[in-house]
Amino acid sequence: MMAAISAAESGAEVAIIDGNERLGRKLGITGKGRCNLTNDSEIDEFMRNIPRNPGFMYSSYSAFNAQDTMRFFEGLGVPLKTERGRRVFPASDRAGDVVRALTGRIQELGVKVVRDRATSLITENGRCKGVVCRKRQYKAQAVILATGGMSYPLTGSDGAGYELARQAGHNIVAPVPSLSALITEQKWVGSAEGLNLKNISMQLLDKQSGKKIYEDFGELTFTSDGISGPTVLSASAHIPKQERGRYEIKIDLKPALSEKQLDTRILRDFSERRGDRFDNSLRGLLPAQLVGTVVALSEILPEKKVDEITKDERKRLVRLLKGITLGIEGYRPIEEAIVTRGGVSVKEIFPKTLESKLCEGLYFAGEIIDVDGYTGGFNLQIAFSTGRAAGLAAANEKNNTRQ
Repeated sequence: MMAAISAAESGAEVAIIDGNERLGRKLGITGKGRCNLTNDSEIDEFMRNIPRNPGFMYSSYSAFNAQDTMRFFEGLGVPLKTERGRRVFPASDRAGDVVRALTGRIQELGVKVVRDRATSLITENGRCKGVVCRKRQYKAQAVILATGGMSYPLTGSDGAGYELARQAGHNIVAPVPSLSALITEQKWVGSAEGLNLKNISMQLLDKQSGKKIYEDFGELTFTSDGISGPTVLSASAHIPKQERGRYEIKIDLKPALSEKQLDTRILRDFSERRGDRFDNSLRGLLPAQLVGTVVALSEILPEKKVDEITKDERKRLVRLLKGITLGIEGYRPIEEAIVTRGGVSVKEIFPKTLESKLCEGLYFAGEIIDVDGYTGGFNLQIAFSTGRAAGLAAANEKNNTRQ
């Protein structure tokens, strides 16, 4: 939609080919329906949040940055607000307002919306001249592929764009999930399914190198086979390559307390519950869904009286609460990931115009390109910046200097 608007504002005749019944279906579910539009950060901060190929984004982001995106949407009548981490949302907290603003602008500009699916490109002498769709074919001076990746295929991003790019000779960096829930080696997580922990701290560790790759503070949710939530989604984007058994997540359930302070708290709880069973004594310290697991991991008998628990056992409990460790077995399926990592190789695309280096008149925008960001509005900004650049360049195809 950004590419279409940009091209139409430059005076081009534009058509969007979309197989969905309505435009912006994926946009409408982003940010849990709130739509984290962008991140109000300067260029250096933006680049630090693009783990792969940040240099490729320099030209398009410089030409249309986060502040430009904010002005654009406010100009379309969408009031915005900035939250923790400089994340920008519509003031209404409704992604539908963003979708309506874009579709409204598309209608104003007379952009034609075609309900069809492209199956192949029309190419002649190394130049793209249109697309063949299921219902008919469409000739054009320029074609922009803005099909998304492979996450949430029901919204239309089902990987079909990769095949179109391959037809033009492009290499596809293997798509894998990013910003994804993780599957853990430990199966006890299923007993805590649905439990949402707030104000925990976590670390992503590389067991092979012994290094800490990422750390975060916030929310974590247990699933039937692993963990999810904002901290986990962010951590998943920092895993360079999924290797079973190499990475682990360490969770501090009580980050506000030092080990000494936590030990004092536990001692107080024990003193107030003299004669009580160990497992019962933890109910004021932990959510009920975690008590059984913590007892088992502590290797302290559940029926043992708190008066009888030794200092060493108590220390073991403290270390456990400050560092529950979960081995990472893998990602959830790519269809469930928020973002796709991989896509059309940036080596084959001009970064300023987003035109193919292999096929004149063919452009790319958004998630189909091998560029992705961390959570916080960076991925939508990638879409807006590249969409803007591709739309402007495609509209001025006759004057394009191929850069």
